[in-house]
Amino acid sequence: MSLHAPLAYSIPDATATLAAKVFPKGNMYMTMCDELGPLYQNADFADLFPRRGQPALAPAQLLLILVMQFVEGLSDEQAADAVRSRIDWKYALALELDDTGFDASVLSEFRDRLLTHQAEQRLLDQMLSLLRARGLLKARGRQRTDSTHVLGAIRGLYRLENIGEALRQALNHLVVVAPAWLRTVMDASWSDRYATRIEQYRLPKEEAKRQ
Repeated sequence: MSLHAPLAYSIPDATATLAAKVFPKGNMYMTMCDELGPLYQNADFADLFPRRGQPALAPAQLLLILVMQFVEGLSDEQAADAVRSRIDWKYALALELDDTGFDASVLSEFRDRLLTHQAEQRLLDQMLSLLRARGLLKARGRQRTDSTHVLGAIRGLYRLENIGEALRQALNHLVVVAPAWLRTVMDASWSDRYATRIEQYRLPKEEAKRQ
């Protein structure tokens, strides 16, 4: 994939107008966007992409999605749905209201690209620099400076979602091929847990609940 993303973004008028109606007092992401401006610049991550090939999605937007995904503890599927459906996310990402987003696998592939190029530290370094420049973070403050925990937490949710969906599919097949046996081993809680796709749940942040 090659990078042909714009150098700067402006929030589309229709997106800004609707967001102001839906959130007259603003919300976390809108305030972040209005007060801080763009957290990332595409040019700063151009080295992650070859000069030729299929155009890639903008790293500045993907990085911001990773941050918002981490804040809310969303899986890749849920984050991709948020990009498609949530007004506040479209506002922060400077997307048109009718933007249909992308496949969830893009987020996993982009994380791998960051790690392969050892660029994950830039994710946090640029944010910290911006916060310091705005006077929101003291230079000697005790802040975690390792961004790998952000990517690690998201990757953990991605794996948990895949495991849960694999179990759901297995149960659906067993209901067809071995229903009598399944009734003898099935726990009552499985019906509720695996009745719908795992991506429709808000996955827990606590390790004990994930286990």
